[in-house]
Amino acid sequence: MTRANGAALSAAQKYDLLTALGAWGLSQNRTVQRQVLRLICLITAHYNWQDDRLSVSQAVIAKLWSVDVRTVKRELAAFRERGWLYEKRRSLRGQAAWLGLNLERILADTEESREALGTSAAQRLSKAAPVKEPAAEEKIIAFPQAGDSRWGRIARRLAAQDRALWQAWFAGLTPVCEEGDLILRAPSGFHASYVQTHYLRRLEQLWGGPVRLQA
Repeated sequence: MTRANGAALSAAQKYDLLTALGAWGLSQNRTVQRQVLRLICLITAHYNWQDDRLSVSQAVIAKLWSVDVRTVKRELAAFRERGWLYEKRRSLRGQAAWLGLNLERILADTEESREALGTSAAQRLSKAAPVKEPAAEEKIIAFPQAGDSRWGRIARRLAAQDRALWQAWFAGLTPVCEEGDLILRAPSGFHASYVQTHYLRRLEQLWGGPVRLQA
């Protein structure tokens, strides 16, 4: 799996990316709009494009967002679940964790909003190809060992098609019922909602019938 490297983006592409992110956010519900605004503010204030590093304490983020630390933890977890942020280094004693931006995922998720940016910006973003190879420990994605059940076969097919997508959104799904309708349990309400919105049709096509998500 590769991730687009912020250092490889031109100044214009960086503005285009933030604009696309904002335009996409404005087309979503109020909860997502607020999340996107917070991320844009965090990127603008603290993200190091050259090193692909976001390293700032949760207390500082809380002050920036005018929220409490508990909210910061919840929002950062949501960004990681969405695949927009990933952990480069765990927090050490007295030091904040290092987070990176998965620009490739952000570009893919906001692609539908590029037309609103105009032809020039859309063309610039289309050239923001992934160029960074992640550290070895980030590349290890376990292949699903889900047995020979119907979901197990679908799971292996999803992983073979796109390992990064599998790891981000499908690996955490657990089958609750495989009789008739497929019922999958997600690790959180946000995760269930995101899969429902973006990948339900794909799952139903593979299953050959209705698929339901629950947290």
